[in-house]
Amino acid sequence: MASTNPARPLAVVTGASTGIGYELALVCAKNGFDLVVAANEPQIEESAESFKAFAGHVTTVQADLSTTEGNDKLIAAIGGRPVDALLANAGTGLGGAFLDQDFARVRKIVDLNITGTIYLIQKIGREMRARGSGRILITGSIAGFMPGSFQAVYNGSKAFLDSFSFAIRNELKDTGVTVTCLMPGATETDFFERADMLDTKVGTQKKQDPAEVAEIGFKAMMKGQGDVVTGWQNKLQSAIANIVPAGLTAQMHRRMAEPGSGA
Repeated sequence: MASTNPARPLAVVTGASTGIGYELALVCAKNGFDLVVAANEPQIEESAESFKAFAGHVTTVQADLSTTEGNDKLIAAIGGRPVDALLANAGTGLGGAFLDQDFARVRKIVDLNITGTIYLIQKIGREMRARGSGRILITGSIAGFMPGSFQAVYNGSKAFLDSFSFAIRNELKDTGVTVTCLMPGATETDFFERADMLDTKVGTQKKQDPAEVAEIGFKAMMKGQGDVVTGWQNKLQSAIANIVPAGLTAQMHRRMAEPGSGA
């Protein structure tokens, strides 16, 4: 359970064991936040050792955030302490043709990226609204701007989160609660290994540094910005996706994500 220290704000970071989530937790710790960090793997304990060098207090939670029970476990660990920043970053992906995918893994994407995320945001967001202050950062993606051939469910889930973030930002505009959507592109994490996409063009190409992505996202959250796309190439790609027909962007995505395209 998180200890109470009114002198330090509290940040809750999900998916904090590796990648962008790890770096988001680290930058929060370096900027004076206590932490409640969650992930679905034991590595969260090891990762937390890095956070403890900077944060006054770190609470770790190992839980499956694709489930209501897992999110309730995280909320219980907060212990009623006001959450100053919620960084909803937990997510997963899966490459390959949709009809060939294991549906249990498909369902996991929807349950984690969408259902679990919005459940947690509603629970913590209500407390923020009642208090009249708080910051919410949602890790969306530029993938949400384009039909994701050979990554269809993942891109669809990110399209949902991108849209959802703008909608609730508008709903909360006069409440003292800000909502920021962090929209990175391909980032150097274990995402592509976990998604079985190491043989794809996007899986083999040079990617953005997750520490850079996290720093940009954190600054945008603290400024209360509505959204931020990280990296000039990603900004260009998102701009193109907004003007090019969906059929063409789906074909462009196919060239990046089709199995074997990295050869």
